[in-house]
Amino acid sequence: MTIIDVLLPQSGMGMQDGEIIQWLKSVGDEVSEGEVIVEVEAAKVTIEVNAPVAGTLVEILAEEGEVKDVREVIAKISV
Repeated sequence: MTIIDVLLPQSGMGMQDGEIIQWLKSVGDEVSEGEVIVEVEAAKVTIEVNAPVAGTLVEILAEEGEVKDVREVIAKISV
């Protein structure tokens, strides 16, 4: 079993952080590579964060309403 980190991506040059708006998947859910798993608001724009790999979402490290920095780990997927 391998654990893959899901990082908050940088969407635009000036983006430094983003607020977790809504998780579309829960711990234990199966995800497909490229599937949207969470919505994040950054600079008044909502971005969708995709699963980098197919597997099972095993940990969420950012609660809805929480602000995280770009490239910070927000979840973990087991493959």
